[in-house]
Order: sequence, then C-alpha cells, then structure tokens
Amino acid sequence: QVQLAESGGGLVQAGASLRLSCAVGGGTLSSYVLGWFRQAPGKERECVAAATRNGISTYHADSVKGRFTISRDNAKNTAYLQMNNLKLEDTAVYYCAAAQRYSLSTLNSDYRHWGQGTQVTVSS
Repeated sequence: QVQLAESGGGLVQAGASLRLSCAVGGGTLSSYVLGWFRQAPGKERECVAAATRNGISTYHADSVKGRFTISRDNAKNTAYLQMNNLKLEDTAVYYCAAAQRYSLSTLNSDYRHWGQGTQVTVSS
C-alpha cells in the first residue's frame, strides 16, 4: 500500500518562501503521476500543481504560476512543491497525491493515494 507523507508547512509572512516535501513509501514514485492539492476553509480542494511520472510535463494552476514549482526526485522517492512569494490567499492545507496513470490530471477523483496534509498559513 502506497503511503504519502507531507512535510514543510508552517506559518510565514506574506512574500516568504516554503518548500513542501512529499515522501512516498510502500511504492515507487516513478510509477505515479504526482499532484499537489490544497484546501482552504470553506472551499473545495483544488489542484495547484502536477507532474508526470518522469517530471518532464508539469501543470501549475494560474493562481500559482510563476510562484510555485513542482519537482520530483524519483531516486529519492520524494516530490516537492517550492512556493515563493506566498500570499494570504495561499493559506490552506496542502496535500500530495499519487495517481497510477501516465497523463496529467487535476481531478481529485483520479488520485487514489493521499497524504495527511500539511498546514500552510500566510500572515500579513
């Protein structure tokens, strides 16, 4: 059973940077499309970034494009989300998720394996 564990969240001021990590256990990261999702209070969970198995093709939501970057190190079974110039509206619980497919997807329903989430809070 694949297990995902996020780390790296925290409380930061607007304009700061954070790097989230997603460690994969019980499986091989290279077998999965990897997505980063977030859910703010009262809002639906949304995909902010995703990467194909080899990391060559990526997706970034318009709201984070130019500020967030998804990457993955399959040799380390770890994926990352580098978040720069954080804004108040980036405050949310961030989840990594894995889908056993080849093409990118932004749909929650396409991802079978989820981490427990890590809180990111951006203050003014």
